[in-house]
Amino acid sequence: MMLVAFLAVLFGLALLVWSADRFVEGSAAAARNFGMPPLLIGMVIVGFGTSAPEMLVSALAAMQNTPGIALGNAYGSNITNIALILGVTALISPIAVHSQVLRKELPILTAVTLLAGYQIWDGGLTRIDALVLLGVFAGLMAWTIVQGLRKRTDPLGQEMEAELSEQTMPMNRALFWIVAGLLLLIASSRLLVWGAVEIAHGFGVSDLIIGLTIVAIGTSLPELASSVIAARKGEHDIALGNILGSNLFNTLAVVGIAGGIRPMSVPPEVFSRDMLVMASLTLALFVIGWGVRGHGRINRIEGAALLTCYVGYTAYLIVGAF
Repeated sequence: MMLVAFLAVLFGLALLVWSADRFVEGSAAAARNFGMPPLLIGMVIVGFGTSAPEMLVSALAAMQNTPGIALGNAYGSNITNIALILGVTALISPIAVHSQVLRKELPILTAVTLLAGYQIWDGGLTRIDALVLLGVFAGLMAWTIVQGLRKRTDPLGQEMEAELSEQTMPMNRALFWIVAGLLLLIASSRLLVWGAVEIAHGFGVSDLIIGLTIVAIGTSLPELASSVIAARKGEHDIALGNILGSNLFNTLAVVGIAGGIRPMSVPPEVFSRDMLVMASLTLALFVIGWGVRGHGRINRIEGAALLTCYVGYTAYLIVGAF
């Protein structure tokens, strides 16, 4: 049974990443065909679309009453996005932050992280907490759309325009991949959650640890792929935009949807360990990305420091689990 569970996780992750990529490509092409500004496509469709795996996995985990996987997936993905993905991306190509929209999102992400910490410090996530998160998410979506319509010449929009011009897709094919990608996302998410729960039970570790490590890394693979590719092309604002959009989506929408489905009791270590790490990394990203003078920049030394933090955190989780 353990071998079957491992195979289910591996196959589920592979299918999850592939279907998420098809879903994002189809959604971006459809939005482009409908005349959506490139900046909005980059921030809303691509940035949030890459978080579809986290949303579906956490929602299914909440339905199956495994809150450890639901919360571990969301918060673990945020830690993975900043420490692992941005760390690796900055090592490949230092990330310069030109987009004014992204610079405005950095303090917002910091404030949202503090809100999430405040909600779970008492050891629970209620439906009211979940509705607050979803309400803030809706407000930020509206703000993003307004900013995107005003900032048509923003560097992120220019990078997205160039990216979209390289990949043209007719509307019928775009709609096909939206539907097919979504169905495959759901199927692969169910397979992944089942396998993750079986592995946790087989090794006698908590669902939370599995959610923070295996599941979080797996569901963050779309962000890793898109950020590394963007960085290699010199599209720095797309690379950072993917991470900011994903972390906002995870903290607000993913946790909000999971908590709305089923209120959760939150283990104390989530606040004292995982939330503390996530908040520290977010604050560090805000300081680095905002910059003291002019544009912010994540250089290779800072990328290596982020990657070191991720390795240390993951090692601490693994040692503590056994």
